[in-house]
Amino acid sequence: MPERWTRAVLRLRGPVLLCWLAVLAVGVVASLRLPSLLANVFTVPGTQSDRARLILQHDFGERPDGIFTVVFRARTGRAALQHELAAAARLVPTGHASQLKQSAGIFFGEVDTTLDLQHAKGYTDTLRRVLPGAYVTGQPAIQHDLEPVLSHDLRRGEAIAVPIALAVLLAVFGLSLAILVPFLFAACSIGGTLAAVYGLAHAFTMVNYVANLVELVGLGLAIDYSLLVVYRFREELDRDDHVDDAIVRTMATAGRSVLFSGATVAIGLGLLLLVPVPFIRSLGVGGFLVPIASLAAAATLQPALLSLLGRRGARRYPIARLLRERFRLPLPVLRGTVDVEQGLWARLARTIMRRPLPFLLAGVTLLVAAAVPAAWLHVTPGSISALPGGSNSVRGLTLLRERAGAGALTPIEVVIDTGQGGGVRTPEFKRAVRRLMNATFHDPEAYVTASGPQPPYVDRTGRYRRVYVVGRHEYGEPESQALVRRLRSVLIPRARFPSGVHVYVGGAPAQGVDYLTRSYTWFPWLVLAALVLTYIVLLRAFRSVLLPLKAVLLNLLSVSAVYGLLVVIFRWGVGADLLGLYRVDQIEGWIPIFLFAMLFGLSMDYEIFLVTRMRESWDEVHDNARAIAHGLERTGRIITAAALIMVAAFSGFVAGRVAGLQEFGVGLALAILIDATLVRAILVPSLMAIFGRWNWWKPRGRSRSSLPSSTRST
Repeated sequence: MPERWTRAVLRLRGPVLLCWLAVLAVGVVASLRLPSLLANVFTVPGTQSDRARLILQHDFGERPDGIFTVVFRARTGRAALQHELAAAARLVPTGHASQLKQSAGIFFGEVDTTLDLQHAKGYTDTLRRVLPGAYVTGQPAIQHDLEPVLSHDLRRGEAIAVPIALAVLLAVFGLSLAILVPFLFAACSIGGTLAAVYGLAHAFTMVNYVANLVELVGLGLAIDYSLLVVYRFREELDRDDHVDDAIVRTMATAGRSVLFSGATVAIGLGLLLLVPVPFIRSLGVGGFLVPIASLAAAATLQPALLSLLGRRGARRYPIARLLRERFRLPLPVLRGTVDVEQGLWARLARTIMRRPLPFLLAGVTLLVAAAVPAAWLHVTPGSISALPGGSNSVRGLTLLRERAGAGALTPIEVVIDTGQGGGVRTPEFKRAVRRLMNATFHDPEAYVTASGPQPPYVDRTGRYRRVYVVGRHEYGEPESQALVRRLRSVLIPRARFPSGVHVYVGGAPAQGVDYLTRSYTWFPWLVLAALVLTYIVLLRAFRSVLLPLKAVLLNLLSVSAVYGLLVVIFRWGVGADLLGLYRVDQIEGWIPIFLFAMLFGLSMDYEIFLVTRMRESWDEVHDNARAIAHGLERTGRIITAAALIMVAAFSGFVAGRVAGLQEFGVGLALAILIDATLVRAILVPSLMAIFGRWNWWKPRGRSRSSLPSSTRST
């Protein structure tokens, strides 16, 4: 980080701290108000399912994501229950009640609205208050009931992550005020991110998961970045009596590494904004703002906090030594060393470098073996059965599934546009509809097919007609997805609708198919862009042509290994019961995409911390073996501590009750463990030993180091 910038921040320390204090206050308020603005919406603009949704909204007065389903336990009294449902529907803006249906001892019907999901979920309590004996479910009610679950899971996750982070910081810094700096840094950067998300949520759809994502990922990322800088600052204090000079050198080395690390994370998550799927984009916005806020805090708040800490606040007394001396407990005291011959990490590096090929083959074999199960990775737009149990909406959903079929809550809606008023009454059109219904009726996946010549199947103008198809499986399961594809590619063409008629397959199952298709059509381009941009950033950070290529390839391999391990744990159930995880046949569709974007940046963090230190050692002595050993020794302790904090933060997702967030947390935690152990300790040293002096080759004309040769980075 430029010296001028750092000294300017130090001169304006007071205003900088006041500004960030204001940001923190706004973030606290935003965190309390944010949940009511969030909702998981899977619409995909420009697709068949979205066209069907718009027709249903404008011409039938319904919006699929704003429909409540009400389930009554009763065998008689249809008229009275219908009256109750109609009265309740009048309390919801644009609401109207459908006709009740009966199945195996229950009645169920809908409260149809044109409200979007964010507004519709706010009327869940109203319906439950006037329908005390019924179950109110449907997408708005499910979203309403999910909010307290996510909030509780977030608090539980923080209760796990914060104490572990505190213990790690105590082990690294001892009893010192320095341990407060990473927490203050994290609180302010998270507050800034939440404030930005709150503002954007008024204009754009933001998913329910974004608050948990921002707070837990932000906690791990911010503490790691601040830990690196504070650790280096304490080293610099040992070299110089002037605190400001120590801060300047710290920000020029460790601060520079943080900027490059944050940039790689931001690049991966920022690329999600290019995917034309609102759900993926909103996740990308939340994720992208996390490193951006951390970078802003690193450039401004971090130097100010170090100045406030000063030499006195940075003093330490190792907590392990205190416990050993006072209570005679056999605890180790973590020590760093600059001895490239005798240090633990240096000895490991030299052992590997004597026989790098066997270590390389062993490490790559382990990663490839972990990646092989990824061939069995199947994705789903979502799983209703994986929702946390116990809420009114889930109990109603379970009852509806048992008595009326798994697809009753989310039927496929085939919307047919004749192009003209009264077109649904032509004989040719009626024959085509009968052919479609007959073919659908005989499809093994279709449980119920329903349509008719009157409302609610026909709009007021007689231009549109719809056909309900209730499947035997939930909307996200492979059988349901296959039925949507058969309707589009086989059953509808066979119905031979008249020329000029357009048929759109909509409803939640079709929406899920379009969501996955659009997302994974763009995913390869996201991967390619991430590879290219990350290589360019690392080319600048490492000042080497070969090392960024090595980092990119190793990250691809480690991400593939994480995909495979997700299959092993969640689909095959290895260790799932022990960890209290769901067992699912399919991984939620956003997980592989978001994991790649996140992991490709996060896994570069430790690579940058490690290799930039090796680069500086090489610039000083031009000895490849010494540079590798020195870099590994000087970063081993701090990277291990940082990895423990990151894993603790991601464990907060694993402790929750939402299947998608469990998958996300397990993936992130496994990736950090793989990267901080197998990749950093085995594969990086062995590959660099094989490459030799080629590690440090760079194009001519760029031979001057961007760092002073006398500096040492963390």
